Amino acid sequence: MELLNIFSWFPLCFAGLLGLIAGSFLSVVTYRIPIMIQRTWLEQCNKPLANDFSTKPDTAVSVFNLVTPRSHCPNCKTQIYIQHNIPIMSYIFLKGRCAQCDNSIPVRYPLTEATTATISVITVWVLGPTWEAVVALPLTWTLLSLSVIDIDKQLLPDRITLPLMWAGLLLSLISIDGRELITETESSLIGAAAGYLSLWSIYKLFKLLTGKEGMGYGDFKLLAALGAWLGWQYLPMILFISASVGAFVGLMGVLLLNRSKHTAIPFGPYLAGAGWITLLWGDELMYQYGLIFN
Repeated sequence: MELLNIFSWFPLCFAGLLGLIAGSFLSVVTYRIPIMIQRTWLEQCNKPLANDFSTKPDTAVSVFNLVTPRSHCPNCKTQIYIQHNIPIMSYIFLKGRCAQCDNSIPVRYPLTEATTATISVITVWVLGPTWEAVVALPLTWTLLSLSVIDIDKQLLPDRITLPLMWAGLLLSLISIDGRELITETESSLIGAAAGYLSLWSIYKLFKLLTGKEGMGYGDFKLLAALGAWLGWQYLPMILFISASVGAFVGLMGVLLLNRSKHTAIPFGPYLAGAGWITLLWGDELMYQYGLIFN
């Protein structure tokens, strides 16, 4: 009996460990991708000037991507050793400071690692050690990275949202033992189209009535990706949860934090959170809805 208990806990422990590793990588992704996008924009903007004046932008001097340069302290530029790059443990051991210059390490790094590990354990706990959980984990990590970037920069990068959408469409083609891995192909295709067009229509209507932009195109693409992964049937639930929570948080910000009602609020985290909730508990929520209104 004890042996069975050990094996029942093993998938959760493994998911937590995998989440810590993924969280360490997500810290790199959420920090570097906005910089990579900015460098690309600057290079493109400076290209005409380079042709006219034989100048090159500073961004072309060195390579900057998810691999190069190696992780280093932003203050003293010292490369971080492997033993100082262990998720959470290194932060605790170093007391939140760089081993070389004693400059403080942003708490966002261990927080991202801990959050990734936690939601990874919850995902496997709800879905079980199944193939569905195997593909749900990368989706979960991607949604978290998009949320962090959107909170930081109010940006949902195409280089993440578009591959996420295509991955959902391709996964709809896969079935195991005669059962779709996540959703069927027809539902996925309609979900991707409906997800994009629904928010795009709201955006156009709002702009027509007010002359202002209520959201960004990244939100359309994120909802399209969620529609591709989960199917069109869950889009109303995702929109309801995200809009309700977003409106509540915005209202609390105005009432308690004295924020202006015109302050822009990133919608991506609410879409991502609603998508993750729907991924894990969508069927149960649909069932409860049916009991209440039928």
